[in-house]
Amino acid sequence: MSEQSCLFCKIIAKQIPVDFVHQDDRSVVIRDINPQAPTHLLVIPLEHIESLDEASQKEEELLGHLLRVAARVAKGEGLGESGYRSVINTGAGVGQSVFHLHVHVLGGRSMNWPPG
Repeated sequence: MSEQSCLFCKIIAKQIPVDFVHQDDRSVVIRDINPQAPTHLLVIPLEHIESLDEASQKEEELLGHLLRVAARVAKGEGLGESGYRSVINTGAGVGQSVFHLHVHVLGGRSMNWPPG
């Protein structure tokens, strides 16, 4: 998928209006439009990377940043006490529907293990 047709790239470029939960110089956080839990946030890097498989060693610091942002926004949403799940889907077969790397932050309900 090209960056020009990428939904998240359009959101980042403010071509599609959304309310940002968080913004910094490397990422944005939005609410999922099809939430799978009472709280369902998406942590999205500004840089277009199709999936975790496409991330290289140079993105290691960015990947760590995304996880720290996920923790901060989860705590900000009141999930620190009850817990939350952070998920990165990689590939259509496991549910990746937007091919721009992102971290799902889900919480506010009980979740089973294994997921699925």
